[in-house]
Amino acid sequence: MITDARIVEDLRTSPGVEWITALRAPAIRQLVERGALQLGLFDERDLGEITSPDYPDERLIVCRNPLLTDERRRKREELLVATEHELDKVVAATVRKKGRLKGKEKIALRVGKVLGRFRMGKHFRLDFTETSFRYERDHVQIAAEAALDGIYVIRTSVKHETLSSEATVRSYKQLATIERAFRSVKTVDLKVRPIHHWKADRVRAHVLLCMLAYYVEWHMRRALAPILFDDHDKAAGEKLRSSIVAPARRSPRAESKAVTRKTEDGLVVESFQSLLSDLATIVKNVNRPKIAAGAEFETITIPTSQQQRAFDLLGVSYRLA
Repeated sequence: MITDARIVEDLRTSPGVEWITALRAPAIRQLVERGALQLGLFDERDLGEITSPDYPDERLIVCRNPLLTDERRRKREELLVATEHELDKVVAATVRKKGRLKGKEKIALRVGKVLGRFRMGKHFRLDFTETSFRYERDHVQIAAEAALDGIYVIRTSVKHETLSSEATVRSYKQLATIERAFRSVKTVDLKVRPIHHWKADRVRAHVLLCMLAYYVEWHMRRALAPILFDDHDKAAGEKLRSSIVAPARRSPRAESKAVTRKTEDGLVVESFQSLLSDLATIVKNVNRPKIAAGAEFETITIPTSQQQRAFDLLGVSYRLA
């Protein structure tokens, strides 16, 4: 989300603004080639902090996730096999007796479609002639990429005194929470779009109100977590992780909710949206008896045990004044 241009032109020129982002694969490869990143760093640990003259006054936190390493290697091999399967069809088309595929440009066009589909062209050596085509895996290139499997590098301007290496990685991994917040604001709950305003100050006001509304939603989700599918005991989940680099774990209490669909006190577990719909059934009625002209009184829906539990967690009262 943060490019080099934005860092140089915006973030570095904005006093008091700190940031956390991650390097892309080509930049990580450059660190290895220039000796700033030694792959032997991961022989006994999965996290380390390095420096590089290419990133002055910044911290680089290098992580290696073994599960991610295995997954990327498995996926690469599947894509290589799938690519070879389609390339074999092109080879067969150049040697068949009828309707033989000829012409260097035509053969290259067919091969290009295959490589564009699987994006594995960098891992193959190709040889074209006017009447033939052959290929082979580039094992050197494959090995070079495989050496970086599971490795990612966090780049940040935040000083170590503010965030340790582990805390910085944890903060970066909260990107999923940020993405969910964007979805919630734009499409799921608040639906910031479409913006029916034309003046800049009104557009900013519209977005500000949506952000404030999400802030309220964030507090509500935290308070209502015991009766939602959300994990309400994240500290227990953190204790199950061998390292901050390892995948996040849900707590046993959250897993129990997901399996039984019941809370610890026997209530039905709901999503945030379904709970709001349930709470919306509570109404206030104004009653005007015919036998007493001009007299009226108000009544309010008696909440269910589920609704009452939600009110208790939010610390609000539904009673009439």
